[in-house]
Amino acid sequence: MALRSSIEIFDIRTRESRVVWQTEQLFEAPNWSPDGSYLLLNSEGLLYRLSPQGDGGPELLDTGFARECNNDHGISPDGSLIAISDKVEFGKSAIYVLPAEGGEPRLVTRNLPSYWHGWSPDGKTFAYCGIRDQVFDIYTIDVEGGEEKRLTFGEGRNDGPDYSPDGKWIYFNSSRTGLMQIWRVPAAGGTAERITRSDYGDWFPHPSPNGDKVVFISYDADVFDHPRDQNVRVRLMDMDGGNVETLFDLFGGQGTMNSPNWAPDGERFAYVRYFPIP
Repeated sequence: MALRSSIEIFDIRTRESRVVWQTEQLFEAPNWSPDGSYLLLNSEGLLYRLSPQGDGGPELLDTGFARECNNDHGISPDGSLIAISDKVEFGKSAIYVLPAEGGEPRLVTRNLPSYWHGWSPDGKTFAYCGIRDQVFDIYTIDVEGGEEKRLTFGEGRNDGPDYSPDGKWIYFNSSRTGLMQIWRVPAAGGTAERITRSDYGDWFPHPSPNGDKVVFISYDADVFDHPRDQNVRVRLMDMDGGNVETLFDLFGGQGTMNSPNWAPDGERFAYVRYFPIP
């Protein structure tokens, strides 16, 4: 069979990419464990661990009943928990946590659908996209559950939230000005601030653990939503939107880096490059 997915790592200092592992199957959204020992990816509703060196190939993670996981998942800052988004129980995406070594998921919120996107640096709170009455907005909630806090209020479509490493900001993408752009909002609530002013559709901002850069992907302006199998570009910018640069182009989009993907040293990030279906 022909290759489909190439899990790769880009070093922002050397400006070089390295192939970790390639497969004919569809794999998505690599997270990097806080201790640097493994990447976490999803494929066909299941989660897998993969060595950053690619040694031995992927290892299936026990997610209990959750066997329809999407690509919105991530590892807690202390490495003890994994957040997943799965639709087995309710038929819509719901957020759960489970032990990092695998186990039975625990539901965090009954407000559906909800798509997990980021851990707060202290590991106590989630940021996620919630769809309520067909309106896409950014919410946070305590990892133990409780009431969700709404941070955006239907100003276009709001999606893809991820925390800055100091916990003060939540970066996200929003179509409130027409074309999808990167914004940020105070994690405590407040006025959103526009970060990119580009001619592309900008998605999935991920602030570096070093607090100096944000990596994100950009679609051509005429592409709606964030589909897979598109010619996109991976771009890097300062935290305030300055010094935007295109690192490389690739065939990808959905699945390339939907969830947090930086190495703990903040000098590398993981992503997935795709090959066209023959």
